[in-house]
Amino acid sequence: MRRKEFLRRIGRLAAVASLPPWVTACGGGEDATDVAPDARTSLDEATGVPGAATLSAEEIAGLKFMREEEKLAHDVYAALFADWGHPTFANIALSETEHTEAIQDLLVKYGVPDPAAGKPPGVFEDPSLQALFDQLVATGRRSLIDGLEVGALIEEKDIHDIVERRARTDEGDIQGVYDSLLCGSRNHLRAFNTALLELGVSYAAQVISQQEWDAIAYSARETCGG
Repeated sequence: MRRKEFLRRIGRLAAVASLPPWVTACGGGEDATDVAPDARTSLDEATGVPGAATLSAEEIAGLKFMREEEKLAHDVYAALFADWGHPTFANIALSETEHTEAIQDLLVKYGVPDPAAGKPPGVFEDPSLQALFDQLVATGRRSLIDGLEVGALIEEKDIHDIVERRARTDEGDIQGVYDSLLCGSRNHLRAFNTALLELGVSYAAQVISQQEWDAIAYSARETCGG
């Protein structure tokens, strides 16, 4: 895909969707100040959404965090594609748009405020994700290899964080979206691993175990459900 065409397409998607510690940011986004932390909150009462199911403060915090983390992945890849023109960044950025919109749909369904609403690329409500974005982009701009390694790091972090938050909900629709995001992240990890191998680079896992990395990276691409 040509760079100008990709950037125009990203701009259109961002307009429609209002898209919006290095590794230690994994614990970020846990605060849910708009809901009571000591009980399951009735969104029917708290937000006036008719017939809304109940979510715990932890489930709400997880959705809000994942909405911004998927936006972070998109925004980093769009920025690095603009710098390096490598097609892996462009292809996965478009997929990350679908990921963050899938979380957005859940926020709408459950009447949860969207932390990414009205936020331009590279701007986040969660301060840990803001700091992470700034550091990842700065690192990825040093060289193409650094950029691809940033992509690999984002995907293994996504896998870690989605698994963690999936374990904190018993809502089937939320679990289903998380499962779909996990499948996509595994495919993205494979794509970045392939791109790095083509440049003679073997990536060392930083968030998940090397054994888990190898099991994903050297297995066949998956077909992910909707």
